[in-house]
Amino acid sequence: MERIRQFVSAVLAGMMIGMGGTVYLSQENPVVGSFLFAVGLFTIVIFQLHLFTGKIGYLVFQKPAYLLELLITWLGNFCGTYLVAFMVGNSRIYDGLAEKVQGIAAVKLQDQFLSLFLLAVFCGMLMFIAVDVFKNQTGSTIRTIGVFVPVMVFILSGFEHVIADMYYFSLAGAWSGHCLADIVVMTLGNSVGGMLIPLYLRVFRQRTA
Repeated sequence: MERIRQFVSAVLAGMMIGMGGTVYLSQENPVVGSFLFAVGLFTIVIFQLHLFTGKIGYLVFQKPAYLLELLITWLGNFCGTYLVAFMVGNSRIYDGLAEKVQGIAAVKLQDQFLSLFLLAVFCGMLMFIAVDVFKNQTGSTIRTIGVFVPVMVFILSGFEHVIADMYYFSLAGAWSGHCLADIVVMTLGNSVGGMLIPLYLRVFRQRTA
């Protein structure tokens, strides 16, 4: 039952990222779009939903069994993003988003693996910062800023967020073997980036999760 709960939570988290991606695509102003996208992560941390990029950093503090939870989370996130992409793709708003999302997918698919990996490392770091600030800081203002600003930074910088990219690829109808390879590379990059600060904390500050 606990694994089922984790999967359902991950599906809901993926849906929130998909909805964040949808509102981002609908905005002409990238700053406004990045701010509104962050509502997805804010909802995830408020309701403690399972998001792979928000959980991977804590692997360094956990037992090996945590790997299964991460796998369930990744799969659930994919299902959630695909579900939202299917719903949006069959709605009246898709025509207004199609050109933009296909352009985004094309840029990512034409990129090199090393580039995708490095950009994903930066995003992984920012996602850990966002989730950890909300988890460990006190005060509604700093917690809210701590979630919204890192998300805006990774979007405006062009860093790669594997769960968001699952949504963009699904909405663009771009899935292929190469696309799946890109997703794997970005998953690895987000994982490395997400664990950099936790590794520092574990080695030098002996922090526990």
